Amino acid sequence: MYLGKVLGNIVCSHKDAQMQGMKLLIVTAIDGTGKPKGKPFVACDSIGAGAGETVFLCGGGEAALPFIKQRPPSDASILGIIDSIED
Repeated sequence: MYLGKVLGNIVCSHKDAQMQGMKLLIVTAIDGTGKPKGKPFVACDSIGAGAGETVFLCGGGEAALPFIKQRPPSDASILGIIDSIED
């Protein structure tokens, strides 16, 4: 798992049938202090996150597990919204 910051929504007029009805967000990975790491990417949202929120994500094959009935072809899924990070 890793941390990220939601930058905004993605709207697609055409996508894989397994991703129909799925909310897609653009996210950038962040470190523990909130600094961006790497380039922004698209993630499936399993919990209703929104722009500006700090989230935690999973990647790889596990990214499809929150959507067990659909099994979307995704390598990033948002699993939770982070309220605070404490030292």
